[in-house]
Amino acid sequence: MSKIFLADIGNTYFHIYDGKKIVHFKYADAIAKYKDEIVFYISVKYQLSHEIANIKKWKNISSIMTIAGEYDTMGVDRKALCLSYEDGVFVDAGSAITVDVLEEGKYMGGFILPGLNAYLEAYKTISPALDISLAKELRLENLATTTKEQISYGIIASIKALIDKHSDGKSLYFTGGDGKFLSNFFKDATYDEMLVFHGMQKAIKNKG
Repeated sequence: MSKIFLADIGNTYFHIYDGKKIVHFKYADAIAKYKDEIVFYISVKYQLSHEIANIKKWKNISSIMTIAGEYDTMGVDRKALCLSYEDGVFVDAGSAITVDVLEEGKYMGGFILPGLNAYLEAYKTISPALDISLAKELRLENLATTTKEQISYGIIASIKALIDKHSDGKSLYFTGGDGKFLSNFFKDATYDEMLVFHGMQKAIKNKG
């Protein structure tokens, strides 16, 4: 049987699972490398829809990504993420930060925040003095005393407060480029780069 690759085509990169590991590519590089392979994919990059639809061995499986309680315009990547487990709070920290809540397999709702880089870009537009990088060693126990730490505190603490408000003892699952970093601010949170692909695998298996 031919090898099947799974692809999650996001707003910035192709994320491809080869059965052992996840690799990340720019769009043109991924298409050139995998155009002759069997690829099951989901995509939120609508500008690529026509180009990738014409690749014969690629199959769009977005239509089988369904969860109870979903809404019409819910992103397919978020559906796949929520399919990975029956219960929990699912945080995808990428270009945007999406937070979704599931109870017994039913979608209860969620919210969308800017990604960490988007927050930093917003501060930069206010004043050149606020053009900083994130303080990676930030601690939230005490108020910050430098501009860099105060901006970082404002970003992270506000994100954490909103997620904490809606987690209510539920399991917390993080994925995405900034997911590992953000998960460090939550007790017993799980970071797993495979979450979206677990959801895709489950949907394929259930479709049978």
